[in-house]
Amino acid sequence: METLTSRGRAIRLAATALGLAVLLAGTVWGTDDHFPFGPFRMYSTSNPPNSPAPDTRIEGVDSTGAVVDLGERATGIRRAEIEGQQDRYAADPELLTEVADAYAERHPDAAELVEVRIVIRWHGIRDGRPTGRWTDETVVSWKAHP
Repeated sequence: METLTSRGRAIRLAATALGLAVLLAGTVWGTDDHFPFGPFRMYSTSNPPNSPAPDTRIEGVDSTGAVVDLGERATGIRRAEIEGQQDRYAADPELLTEVADAYAERHPDAAELVEVRIVIRWHGIRDGRPTGRWTDETVVSWKAHP
């Protein structure tokens, strides 16, 4: 086994110090987008024990009036991608046509989607336990032009 030269030790110490400095800066000033050098707050926080818990989903309405689940299996788009871009969809609901297009590509024989919406189901929580009650809130909606 060879011993490490002084220069090699100095390079390793400098790389370690730089890594620790970036990690510390990311922890103090970073956001989830800076992971792994920033905090991953999604798992480091919790909701108050009596606050409702959100469950986001995306659904569509086809030309027959049927409600269609537009989850990952139906569109290839993960729920996290929808949630991560929710502000963009709210600012420009026309972007939801991408979801309708992804569904149409995977289901060419299905009835055409005339509406796509992002819905949050708020599950009731009391003392940190589910109550079994819930309410749905449509936060973004796109309708096809006739």
